Parts: sequence; structure tokens; C-alpha cells
Amino acid sequence: MNNGTRGVVLVGHGGIPKGYPSDRVTRLKRLEAQRRAAGMPMSEEEHDLDQQIRQWPRTPETDPYQAGLELLAAHLKPLMQGAHFSTAYNEFCAPTLAEAIEKQIADGAKDITVVSTMFTPGGSHSEYEIPEDMADLRKAHPGVTLTYAWPFDLGKVAAMLAEHITQCQRDPAGKGV
Repeated sequence: MNNGTRGVVLVGHGGIPKGYPSDRVTRLKRLEAQRRAAGMPMSEEEHDLDQQIRQWPRTPETDPYQAGLELLAAHLKPLMQGAHFSTAYNEFCAPTLAEAIEKQIADGAKDITVVSTMFTPGGSHSEYEIPEDMADLRKAHPGVTLTYAWPFDLGKVAAMLAEHITQCQRDPAGKGV
């Protein structure tokens, strides 16, 4: 496939923006837990609360997680050789994975790879939610190839971390905390 039809979506967890009412977060998480336990679709109330938090105004100061993911995306995008590129969030932040993929499809992407920032196994987002979302999107778009670049090779992740540790040990006043 040519780069004009390739796409990449970098998906991160998402964070609660500073200043967002905590009682709404509590209510949203309670409704989500009840829905998952019952195996039911999202209620109108849960959907409304989910949309409110995802659309809440953000700045790097009020949502450093979003700012960090966007900074990582800015470094990754040029390495993707002209592929459609976007970010998505599992919760609390927009766009959702489905929204990001739908936009890339609308823009002409036919072969989309999703990569998570969650490297380690065991998380519900990376192991269950993302694959479930992608299964639904594959059914809705049978002419589009959707690939989930997960799980990560933990040996390669460990090598990257070891290299970073070594750099920080050489220059403790530089990149280290």
C-alpha cells in the first residue's frame, strides 16, 4: 500500500483534566463499572458524562498527560513516512479510538495500524478494550485493514529502558529527574 492509504493511530490512556468536577468522574466510573458487570451497552447518562469529560477544555497545564502524548506523537509522526497519523485516547479525552479511525478512513486510509503507549501486559485497555473496539470497526469497515501493533516485544522495551537508564546515569544533571 502507498503511504497515502496507510494510517497510524497512537492511542494513550487519557487523563482527567485539572478542574473537572470530581463528583462527575466518580459517577462516570460507577456507571461504567455497572455497565461492564451487567454486559450492557452504555446508558445515556454514562454517554453524556463521557462526552462532557472528553470535551472539557484542556491546556498543557490542566492536562499534562494529553500534552505528553501529543509531544510523543510529534516525534513519531515524521517517522511514519507520510502515513495518515492521529492520536486517540481510551478514556477521559477526545478523540476516541473509533473517532480517530473513522476520520482516517474518511480521509482515505485503507490500512491502519493502531499502537498503544501501554507497553506491559495486564491492562484492560490494551488487552480487552482496544481489541474489542477494533473488532467492531473491522465489521463496520470490511474493506479496511486494521492492525493492532500489540503486545510489545518486552525484550525490546527492556533494551530501550536500559539504554535510557544508561544515558541518565552518564548525565544525571541532564535527562534524569
